[in-house]
Amino acid sequence: MYYYQTKEYLISGTNYKEIKKKVDTIFKKIVGKTKHQPYVRSTYFLKQKVFFNIFWVHLFDKQYSFRAERLKYFNASVELIKCSRNYPTTIENPNKNSELLHRFYGTTKEKRKFIVQIKEVKRTGKLYLVSVFPE
Repeated sequence: MYYYQTKEYLISGTNYKEIKKKVDTIFKKIVGKTKHQPYVRSTYFLKQKVFFNIFWVHLFDKQYSFRAERLKYFNASVELIKCSRNYPTTIENPNKNSELLHRFYGTTKEKRKFIVQIKEVKRTGKLYLVSVFPE
Protein backbone atom coordinates (compact mmCIF):
# COMPACT_ATOMS: atom_id res chain seq x y z
CA MET A 1 0.00 0.00 0.00
CA TYR A 2 1.37 3.37 -1.05
CA TYR A 3 0.76 6.65 0.75
CA TYR A 4 0.34 9.86 -1.19
CA GLN A 5 2.14 12.77 0.52
CA THR A 6 -0.11 15.84 0.37
CA LYS A 7 1.08 19.43 0.66
CA GLU A 8 -1.84 20.34 2.90
CA TYR A 9 -1.89 20.63 6.67
CA LEU A 10 -4.70 19.44 8.91
CA ILE A 11 -7.44 22.02 9.29
CA SER A 12 -6.95 23.60 12.68
CA GLY A 13 -9.70 24.08 15.21
CA THR A 14 -10.75 22.93 18.62
CA ASN A 15 -14.44 22.28 18.04
CA TYR A 16 -16.79 21.28 15.24
CA LYS A 17 -18.06 24.81 14.53
CA GLU A 18 -14.59 26.24 13.87
CA ILE A 19 -13.57 23.38 11.62
CA LYS A 20 -16.89 23.35 9.72
CA LYS A 21 -16.58 27.07 8.97
CA LYS A 22 -13.12 26.53 7.41
CA VAL A 23 -14.30 23.51 5.45
CA ASP A 24 -17.27 25.49 4.13
CA THR A 25 -14.94 28.11 2.63
CA ILE A 26 -12.91 25.38 0.92
CA PHE A 27 -16.03 23.59 -0.32
CA LYS A 28 -17.53 26.87 -1.53
CA LYS A 29 -14.64 27.19 -4.01
CA ILE A 30 -15.41 23.71 -5.35
CA VAL A 31 -19.14 24.48 -5.60
CA GLY A 32 -18.42 27.76 -7.41
CA LYS A 33 -16.76 25.94 -10.30
CA THR A 34 -19.93 24.15 -11.41
CA LYS A 35 -23.62 24.91 -11.86
CA HIS A 36 -24.78 21.43 -10.91
CA GLN A 37 -23.42 18.88 -8.44
CA PRO A 38 -20.03 19.75 -6.92
CA TYR A 39 -17.20 17.47 -7.98
CA VAL A 40 -13.43 17.09 -8.21
CA ARG A 41 -11.64 15.45 -11.13
CA SER A 42 -9.47 12.49 -10.17
CA THR A 43 -6.08 11.86 -11.78
CA TYR A 44 -6.14 8.15 -10.92
CA PHE A 45 -9.53 7.63 -12.59
CA LEU A 46 -8.42 9.42 -15.78
CA LYS A 47 -10.00 12.78 -14.92
CA GLN A 48 -13.42 11.33 -14.08
CA LYS A 49 -15.62 13.33 -11.72
CA VAL A 50 -15.82 12.37 -8.05
CA PHE A 51 -19.03 13.72 -6.50
CA PHE A 52 -19.54 14.78 -2.86
CA ASN A 53 -23.25 13.89 -2.35
CA ILE A 54 -22.76 10.75 -0.26
CA PHE A 55 -19.92 12.25 1.79
CA TRP A 56 -22.11 14.89 3.46
CA VAL A 57 -24.95 12.45 4.17
CA HIS A 58 -22.50 9.94 5.64
CA LEU A 59 -20.77 12.63 7.70
CA PHE A 60 -23.95 13.93 9.29
CA ASP A 61 -24.82 10.43 10.53
CA LYS A 62 -21.83 10.70 12.90
CA GLN A 63 -21.52 12.46 16.27
CA TYR A 64 -19.97 15.94 16.46
CA SER A 65 -16.61 14.69 17.72
CA PHE A 66 -16.28 12.22 14.82
CA ARG A 67 -17.40 14.87 12.32
CA ALA A 68 -14.78 17.31 13.55
CA GLU A 69 -12.03 14.68 13.40
CA ARG A 70 -12.93 13.69 9.84
CA LEU A 71 -13.40 17.23 8.57
CA LYS A 72 -9.85 18.12 9.64
CA TYR A 73 -8.65 15.94 6.76
CA PHE A 74 -11.00 17.45 4.14
CA ASN A 75 -8.44 19.73 2.45
CA ALA A 76 -5.83 16.98 2.26
CA SER A 77 -8.39 14.49 0.95
CA VAL A 78 -9.43 16.81 -1.89
CA GLU A 79 -5.78 17.14 -2.91
CA LEU A 80 -5.33 13.37 -2.71
CA ILE A 81 -8.33 12.80 -5.00
CA LYS A 82 -7.09 15.40 -7.48
CA CYS A 83 -3.42 14.43 -7.64
CA SER A 84 -2.80 10.86 -6.47
CA ARG A 85 -1.72 8.27 -9.02
CA ASN A 86 -1.15 5.57 -6.39
CA TYR A 87 -3.15 2.36 -6.65
CA PRO A 88 -5.95 2.03 -4.09
CA THR A 89 -7.07 -1.13 -2.39
CA THR A 90 -10.30 -2.11 -4.13
CA ILE A 91 -12.97 -4.43 -2.79
CA GLU A 92 -16.52 -5.24 -3.78
CA ASN A 93 -19.03 -3.63 -1.43
CA PRO A 94 -20.16 -6.38 0.97
CA ASN A 95 -23.63 -4.82 1.20
CA LYS A 96 -24.14 -4.29 -2.56
CA ASN A 97 -22.51 -6.38 -5.27
CA SER A 98 -23.07 -3.62 -7.82
CA GLU A 99 -20.53 -1.29 -6.16
CA LEU A 100 -16.77 -1.16 -5.72
CA LEU A 101 -15.05 0.55 -2.79
CA HIS A 102 -11.65 2.13 -3.43
CA ARG A 103 -9.46 3.11 -0.47
CA PHE A 104 -6.69 5.62 -1.09
CA TYR A 105 -4.03 6.17 1.57
CA GLY A 106 -2.40 9.51 2.24
CA THR A 107 -0.38 11.55 4.70
CA THR A 108 -0.68 15.21 5.55
CA LYS A 109 2.24 17.61 5.73
CA GLU A 110 2.54 16.77 9.46
CA LYS A 111 2.86 13.03 8.57
CA ARG A 112 -0.62 12.17 9.89
CA LYS A 113 -1.99 9.17 7.97
CA PHE A 114 -5.55 9.11 6.63
CA ILE A 115 -7.77 7.11 4.30
CA VAL A 116 -10.12 8.35 1.58
CA GLN A 117 -12.87 5.96 0.51
CA ILE A 118 -14.49 6.33 -2.91
CA LYS A 119 -17.49 4.32 -4.11
CA GLU A 120 -17.82 3.35 -7.77
CA VAL A 121 -21.16 2.22 -9.17
CA LYS A 122 -20.34 -0.59 -11.61
CA ARG A 123 -23.30 -0.06 -13.92
CA THR A 124 -22.83 3.68 -14.50
CA GLY A 125 -19.16 4.13 -13.59
CA LYS A 126 -19.99 7.13 -11.38
CA LEU A 127 -17.66 7.88 -8.49
CA TYR A 128 -18.68 9.23 -5.08
CA LEU A 129 -16.56 10.31 -2.12
CA VAL A 130 -17.90 8.27 0.79
CA SER A 131 -15.63 8.95 3.72
CA VAL A 132 -12.40 10.42 5.00
CA PHE A 133 -10.94 9.20 8.27
CA PRO A 134 -7.63 8.93 10.13
CA GLU A 135 -5.83 5.62 9.94
